[in-house]
Amino acid sequence: MRVCVIGTGYVGLVTGACLSHIGHHVICVDNNEAKVKLMQAGQSPIFEPGLSEIMQSSIQSGRLEFTTDIAAGVEHGEILFIAVGTPALPNGESDTRYVEAVARGIGSNLKGGYKVIVNKSTVPIGSGDWVRMIVLDGIAERQKAEAQPVLATAGGGVDEVMPSAVTGDYDFDVVSNPEFLREGSAVFDTFNPDRIVLGSNNNDRPIKLMKELYAPIVERQFAEVKSVPPVPVVVTDLSSAEMIKYAANAFLATKISFINEVANICDRVGADVSQVAKGIGLDSRIGSKFLQAGLGWGGSCFPKDVSALIHTADDYGYETQLLKAAVSVNERQRLIVVEKLQQALKILKGKTIGLLGLTFKPDTDDLRDAPALNVIENLARLGAKVKAYDPIISQTGMRHGLSDVIVETDAERLADGCDALALITEWEQFLSLDYIKMAKLMNTPILIDGRNFLNQPVMEEAGFRYIGIGR
Repeated sequence: MRVCVIGTGYVGLVTGACLSHIGHHVICVDNNEAKVKLMQAGQSPIFEPGLSEIMQSSIQSGRLEFTTDIAAGVEHGEILFIAVGTPALPNGESDTRYVEAVARGIGSNLKGGYKVIVNKSTVPIGSGDWVRMIVLDGIAERQKAEAQPVLATAGGGVDEVMPSAVTGDYDFDVVSNPEFLREGSAVFDTFNPDRIVLGSNNNDRPIKLMKELYAPIVERQFAEVKSVPPVPVVVTDLSSAEMIKYAANAFLATKISFINEVANICDRVGADVSQVAKGIGLDSRIGSKFLQAGLGWGGSCFPKDVSALIHTADDYGYETQLLKAAVSVNERQRLIVVEKLQQALKILKGKTIGLLGLTFKPDTDDLRDAPALNVIENLARLGAKVKAYDPIISQTGMRHGLSDVIVETDAERLADGCDALALITEWEQFLSLDYIKMAKLMNTPILIDGRNFLNQPVMEEAGFRYIGIGR
């Protein structure tokens, strides 16, 4: 099938590359010329395991192209994905101006032939009909610009009569197809999804095309494990599909906040939250996922989606007390490492603290709303010198938001001269560091494990005073 993906962030680029990998002809559109040139050369602008290899293979086969020309993309695609960002505004509302610009651009370049316009961006509930309206506005604006003025002299005056509504046959449907990709495993999640959600208000025609598009994934032709049932396809109305995305992320965020609340109680009563999480996670009604206590959630999805759902509820006169509490717990949890450092070192002013990890989760280069940024800010405010080592950030040289931290090139340089270390991101590489040597390089070998990731007996044998979360 012919596909156009507009927007090449995490969602758009992964979606476009993976759809081309399963056999579709995909054109990805982005208005950033430098970024497009980079991708045309087969280089990914983001760190995502497996993505570069898929891009290069699909480019070589001719199934994946990149351009800044939205007209070429719209003309090519029978299915048009809107995959631009919807960042949170200060009041929690989603900023939909990029979605609006793309929808208007689609309308301005829509010619004949049936199209399915797919909302892949996380948009406010009710955006399906709004996108349709904007596309129609784009069509009308183009027709108005193209039309020749017609002079009329009715009533003795001369008026310019211009078309004010869409004329002609423009056949398209809007579908909501929310993404459930995890940064760091987005390629895996695309080929091994738990479900595919398709929302439409009109008829079976767009759903039929979307099912055809996803058939190789639904049938698990590219899955890691093929001997399992087909991927469930959930077909809903537009608003329900949009709500599913928000509800899923809000629930997972709440689950993390819950286990962190339990961890803080465990700290006070002498229980081990790791054992508690295992015990409750074996209950089939609860499950073990997202019960890892630590510094809380961050990134681009959970904070934005929970805030957007709270804002939507406020618009309709409903106060989401549970979601607001989940946000409050998460904000407080980010400072737990600082509190434990104060307990261990008493005064932080003049001390040197080393952070293991900066990104909000492993296997990504994303620092958006990363707990590390809150830790750095508060340590600097308390007069501490902050150093950090991150397997990706230390290589890329990214420094945005890191003005108060010295980024080291390896873990041993990080440990040298530190009064304490704090593990912030659970990178797999951190399991095999030379902790014996690192402990000897430190002023005082104290380790705060902000993710309960490391083995306590091993760390203590290496010479560290180990302090976990809720343990």
